[in-house]
Amino acid sequence: MSSTPLRDRLERAQAPTEMDFLKPVRLEPTPPAPDDFDSPDDDVDDDVLAEAAAPQRKGWAVVKEIVETVVFVLLVFFIVRGLVQNFRIEGASMAPTMHTQQYILVNKAVYTHFDLNAPLRLLPGRGALPSKVVYPFHSPQQGDVVVFLAPDSAHDEPDKDYIKRVIAVAGETVTVTDGKVYVNDRQLNETSYLAADVPTTCSGFQSVCNTTVPPGHIFVMGDNRPNSSDSRAWGPLPLENVIGKAWVSYWPKEDWGTIKAPAYAQQP
Repeated sequence: MSSTPLRDRLERAQAPTEMDFLKPVRLEPTPPAPDDFDSPDDDVDDDVLAEAAAPQRKGWAVVKEIVETVVFVLLVFFIVRGLVQNFRIEGASMAPTMHTQQYILVNKAVYTHFDLNAPLRLLPGRGALPSKVVYPFHSPQQGDVVVFLAPDSAHDEPDKDYIKRVIAVAGETVTVTDGKVYVNDRQLNETSYLAADVPTTCSGFQSVCNTTVPPGHIFVMGDNRPNSSDSRAWGPLPLENVIGKAWVSYWPKEDWGTIKAPAYAQQP
């Protein structure tokens, strides 16, 4: 049997004909290339990075909050410190009104004052201008209990903070006689804060017991007259030494309350 007819048939079956070229070609879709942004692996990496960065962001937020809190507390501290100051009483010069180891708050703002001529003295030829001090609230008044820096004339303990009561202000005349205190020839009623039957004397001091208080000064005494170094010893106190007014007693708790001026200080 001849193989030619079979070979011819196979060649004719495999060879493309003209009609084959006219038939439409069917193309199979090509799988899309992987997108870097849509890759599941990248999604996992982003989540891991976000989780890793979260504690760091939280840590910085905590640090920022702590810093802001510290700055705020310090700001409030310095503002309050400029207006109010705590003070511990040492000694018995203000007994029986106050006693040693008693804690009080001192109002520093109430005696705030300004010298209006201070800027003018910086100008050429104006250096001799006198002081022109103004008090937005008020200056120390008779009967106020004040805390102040001891003047240089307090030879026993200079540069120490003292606490005393204002007896007279500038322009008033103070006289101590027969155990009593007179201001402008008017006897002070001191029964609200002096111990009974305790006279006011000048014996034992460099007596300054009949004097007119000069401008810019006040005359102060302790309530414990026999045991107080005050203006009877070293003269009127310069106002520039005054730190503030005794305002509130807060410790011990049985001494809690505001520190009030005596009634005579409120009389005309």
